Amino acid sequence: MAGSTLLAEIAEQPERLRRLLADGADEVEDVARALRRHPVRHVVIAARGSSDNAARYAQYVFGAFNRLTITLATPSLFTRYGAPPRMDDAVVVGISQSGESPDLVAVVEEGRRQGCPTLAITNEAASPLAAVADHTILLRAGAERSVAATKTYTAQLLSLAMLSAAAADDGRRRDELQAVPDQVAEALGADGAAVEGAAATLAGAGHGVVIGRGFNYATAFEIALKAKELAYFAAEPYSAADFQHGPFALIDSGFAAIVVNVEGAVSGEVEDLLRSMTARGAQPVVLSNLASSLSLASAPLPLPANVPEWLSPIVAVVPGQLLAFHLSRRRGFDPDQPRGLSKVTRTT
Repeated sequence: MAGSTLLAEIAEQPERLRRLLADGADEVEDVARALRRHPVRHVVIAARGSSDNAARYAQYVFGAFNRLTITLATPSLFTRYGAPPRMDDAVVVGISQSGESPDLVAVVEEGRRQGCPTLAITNEAASPLAAVADHTILLRAGAERSVAATKTYTAQLLSLAMLSAAAADDGRRRDELQAVPDQVAEALGADGAAVEGAAATLAGAGHGVVIGRGFNYATAFEIALKAKELAYFAAEPYSAADFQHGPFALIDSGFAAIVVNVEGAVSGEVEDLLRSMTARGAQPVVLSNLASSLSLASAPLPLPANVPEWLSPIVAVVPGQLLAFHLSRRRGFDPDQPRGLSKVTRTT
């Protein structure tokens, strides 16, 4: 593990999140005040890759607390078909680590042309995405050299959580945000042998599923993406609810699964599914802060207690990042050099 750039960037996350909370708070509050001056009814988000998973988190956090409908943009309508939809009464948001992808820039440009307020959430102040947006929230994650996004992903989640709390002028949630860096540090400090054991559980499987629900629907997608790009493990993400509508028939003895279940509104249902999966022979890796869920795991990965459900995706994804790293190594690959990928992908 010595010398791994990816592992070093995973370890940076608590400090980078502290910096975002400290240095980005005024920026986020300014954006929230500006948006309150517009009759915003919904949000259109353009994103790709890990940033698209951050957008899935936005669907829950802005839906639950700001009562806004979140739409994930279809960039090809803007760049390939020349048929951008009307975005009346929307704020148009581009989320991108690099801010370089032309199709995402095109969505934000069109939003501005239609008179919508526009926002870029990016790690690069001088990027094309930031240049076309009315407002920018900088991630302040520092240069991310690894191909796989880790610290920029958790910074995207935190920036969205900060904006949701600021837009609602919610003091309680602002206070809860301050504990996130320490909770991420606790997740990083968990038993390394447990993560390596979980990787060993999955190493011989060619495919599997990652299951989450609610706020952690996004976490399922992000862990699945990391498993694919680092370990070439064909992990398909599912909502715990959707998994019961057909895919449940896949389960047989030895079936590989990663299940994320954080105490909250949906945890009872996810645990019921987990119980049914193990009864059919699944051997799940379970990321949870519930002893009852961890007891059902072939490889339990405990999460910190007392993390509010709405912030848990920022914490829960961290053991998933480590799991993908160790799974890559155990399967004989180099997680710092995933094949066929580059850091910046410019889709049009």
